[in-house]
Amino acid sequence: MKVFAFILLGLSTTASSFSFPGTQATREKLKIDLLKLSSDTQRGLTASPEQQAQIESLFEKLEKVNPTRKPLKTTKVNGDWSLEYTTSDSILGKGGFPRVGKIVQKIDTTTLSAENSEVVSYFGVKVPRKVTAELDPQNDKFTNVKFRRFSLGPIGFDAPESFRGSLDITYLDDDLRLTRGDKGNIFVLTRMNEKN
Repeated sequence: MKVFAFILLGLSTTASSFSFPGTQATREKLKIDLLKLSSDTQRGLTASPEQQAQIESLFEKLEKVNPTRKPLKTTKVNGDWSLEYTTSDSILGKGGFPRVGKIVQKIDTTTLSAENSEVVSYFGVKVPRKVTAELDPQNDKFTNVKFRRFSLGPIGFDAPESFRGSLDITYLDDDLRLTRGDKGNIFVLTRMNEKN
């Protein structure tokens, strides 16, 4: 009986990091397919309804094999993340001024802060834009977001009190993060390293 209890104890302490055989291979294949489609659609800017459906299916399949059950309780979520795909028209700049280069989100759970940055082309003039935010975690994977300050080139201004949102981190590993936003949008992000 003691041996059985020891085995159960061992299983319970490693359950959060254990992957059944084949799970890792499945996860990697899903990631490759998701990132390929994300690239093919220019972050979602040119996605057809069929491509959107394919991406959402891959997104949901990855959520089911999430290796990190408490993403906001690990430092793995911290750092700079490059947006690879989203369904948010406003973030993509659909119908407006084009984004140039990477759209970056920085998260720091030690200071409960976040920052989104991008470069926008206004009639051929590239202007950096940034918004800083405060995180208010509600559990191990869901956080409310209060936007604090906007910057447009050298000009900065405080965000209106009503500018709020939320992030539900539904998948996290060493190099990929999937998030659901408060308006029903999905976000696919990859970790940036020093070379990015």
